[in-house]
Amino acid sequence: MYSDQHLHSSFSGDSETPPAMQAEKGIALGMDRICFTDHHDPFVESDVDFDLDIPAYFPAMEKLREEYAGRIDIGIGIELGLQTHIADHLETYTSYPFDLIIGSIHFVDGLDPYYPEYFAKYGSRAYTRYFETVYDCVKMMRCFDTLGHLDYIVRYGGDDLTYSYREYADLIDPILRLIIDRGIALECNTGGMSRGLDEPNPCYDIFRRYHELGGELITIGSDAHDPSTLGYRFADAGEALRAIGFTHYAQYHRREPRMLRL
Repeated sequence: MYSDQHLHSSFSGDSETPPAMQAEKGIALGMDRICFTDHHDPFVESDVDFDLDIPAYFPAMEKLREEYAGRIDIGIGIELGLQTHIADHLETYTSYPFDLIIGSIHFVDGLDPYYPEYFAKYGSRAYTRYFETVYDCVKMMRCFDTLGHLDYIVRYGGDDLTYSYREYADLIDPILRLIIDRGIALECNTGGMSRGLDEPNPCYDIFRRYHELGGELITIGSDAHDPSTLGYRFADAGEALRAIGFTHYAQYHRREPRMLRL
């Protein structure tokens, strides 16, 4: 079972799962390692508090790592919500001893596509504006190791909005070229499939293009907020990634990738 490198616990504002429950599920699935990547989206207006309590987080995770030593390896990571206007602030998190920093775009001009208000504002430009924002964030910031759920927006677009890689290739290709040039991984996030999509985030067409452009670094994560979706459809994702041509995935330790066979 592949290592799950994107999962959440009660340290994330949108999860109530004790970290130990995630560890137990990882063990039950036969994983040798999981990496917690709890949310940190600072300075946003939201019904959910996405500020990660760093002073409490590290001692709790280090204690968990000690308690589960010999049963499962516990990685300590973070999912940073990238926003260009706080780029300098986000850079400060590279000074912490994280194993993995995921860079994700959850807010566009202060709005989260999770809510209908985003689509009401941007209408037919909803996807365009989202990918423009991803590019701007990736271009400006280097504080992360893997780009999280690149097409996150598709989870919430609904049936009335179409989306395919080909429609937005002129916006997505520059993102892929940037992360390849900078040695940043592309995350295969199966959370989309656990939410009813047929493919992970991003879709397999994006992974095909990433591979064509020379991209090799990929991470695999479920985006699980509770144990029921930890490791969700990892076998299916691995098979699809191998069919595209990938042979390894990256497991991060102290922000350095270790390449493991798919």
